[in-house]
This record gives sequence, C-alpha cells and structure tokens, in this order.
Amino acid sequence: MAIEPKQRSFLDPVVVAQLSALPLLSRKAMLGSVSGRHASPHRGASVEFAEYRKYVPGDDLRRLDWRAYGRSDRFYIKEFEADTNLRLVLVLDTSGSMDVGSVGMTKLEYARRLAAALAYLAVHQGDAVGLACVAEGIVNHLPARRNPSHLTNIFDTLEQAKPQGETGIVEVLHELAETVRQRALIVVLSDLFVPPESLRECFEHLRFRKHDLAVFHLLDPEEISFSFQRPTRFLDMEGGTAIFADPVEIADRYHRALDEYLLQLRKIVLETAVDYRQVSIDSTYDKELKNFLIDRAHRRSLR
Repeated sequence: MAIEPKQRSFLDPVVVAQLSALPLLSRKAMLGSVSGRHASPHRGASVEFAEYRKYVPGDDLRRLDWRAYGRSDRFYIKEFEADTNLRLVLVLDTSGSMDVGSVGMTKLEYARRLAAALAYLAVHQGDAVGLACVAEGIVNHLPARRNPSHLTNIFDTLEQAKPQGETGIVEVLHELAETVRQRALIVVLSDLFVPPESLRECFEHLRFRKHDLAVFHLLDPEEISFSFQRPTRFLDMEGGTAIFADPVEIADRYHRALDEYLLQLRKIVLETAVDYRQVSIDSTYDKELKNFLIDRAHRRSLR
C-alpha cells in the first residue's frame, strides 16, 4: 500500500509504526464487501470453528463431519466463522469547547492525533474509513472508503478542522445511526459537553442498528483538578455567558457536579455497552491507542 506522502504534524510515523503490530478489531460481527480479519454474522471459510448444524439436501458434502456421523449415525455439517472487512467511522467533535487546552495542546489537537492514527491503521489493514466533523451539525462528512488514497482526503479534512459553535453531537449520532447503512465501528472523539442523560437514547439507537460504538471522552487536566487559586473569569467556549467567580468558594460544588456528571455517564455507557474511555489530554495519545487496541484484541480472543 502507498504511504501517505505529505508530512502531517498530527501523524507521527514512529507511533503508527509501533501501533501497526496491533490489529484494530471490532467487538461485533461486521458486514463487509471483501475478506478481512473481522468476524461476520454469516458463515464462510475460516480456520475458526463456529458450530454444527444438521445436513440438509444441497449442502456441500465436503463439509460433512464423518466423525460426528460415526458417533451419532446422523449427518452434521461443520460451520466456520466468516471473516470480512470493517467500516470505521470517526466522529470528531469540532465544537467550541474542544478549543480548551492547558498542556500545550487543545482537546481538538489531541483528538486529531487519535483520529489520524486510527484512520491510518484501518486503511493499512484493508478496512474502510469515514470521517464526520461535528459542531452544531455535521460540518464535514467523508463516507467510508478503503482505498489508501482516501487517507489524503481524511488528513486534509482533519487538518482544516476548526473549533467553533455549540455541540450537536447527540443529534448527529442519531443521524449517523440511520445514514451509516451497514454495521460499523463508530469512534467518537469528544469532550461530551452535553447532559449525560441526553446521550442514552443515541447510544441505544446505535446499538439497535448493530454498530460497535467506542467513545474517547477527552478532558483537560484543569477540568478535572479545578486548581485555580485566584478570582477568575470563566468563559463558555460555546457562546454562553461568562462567569466571574472565586475558585476557592465554588471548588467543592464544582467537584460534586463533576463527580455526579461522570457517575451518570459511566452508568449510561455501561448499560448501553459502549467502549468508553475517559482520557486526560496530558496522557500520551499513543499510550491510549495502544490500550484501546490491546483491549479489543483481548476481547476478541475470549469470544
């Protein structure tokens, strides 16, 4: 496969080379158009045994299990898992709140690195990749394709993404649940700047449509620690009213609200079977991706 020729600030060749040894796998069976490394709901040619079923006239006699016949005096057919390719759909939050960053990098810049590495890995293992940049609605949308030249379009769109506007990620996920026709691995890269309960229905919608949903919940370290010491003017990055407050006076209430928000969110993702990852953007993105890929490979091996 051709290598992306243009140097991109958000794509580190050393990182993708290290991660290339790890497969990007779906937790659910996929419906693809070509042979691949992902489980399919259909039966086909594979080395991985699935189940026995009774012979019916017209079945391929080469798939008869004669040992089972010898034990039971009945004809049984061996079925194997079919393997297919994957559709990866990256959902990049480009709303105003993604412009926050106290560690020399904003949440959007961090998300851009995650998205670029995942896109590269997927295309170079023969899978299709699409991208949706989201603010109040879908700002840019690239349908999933599996040809390596499509990476250039993905990277160009990532490079041009700018943080602005309010978050409409709930409505967009509902839309994607319907418009992404075939089963896909949908990876959301966002700070989830919405009430947790509003996410439940869109998560359930995606699950009903048999998509595999993974969420990287990006938080700035200062959002977690709230370690401000002096009276500060806090800005709503999505256009709301600014608040001037003494952090010492509101710190306890802030931490209680944050803890409640995270508790509700974790409850929802657990109940809706979302592959959820809370990520502080002072953590190296290659470490987060490595853990993501290893966890998915481990789950596949346990099935």
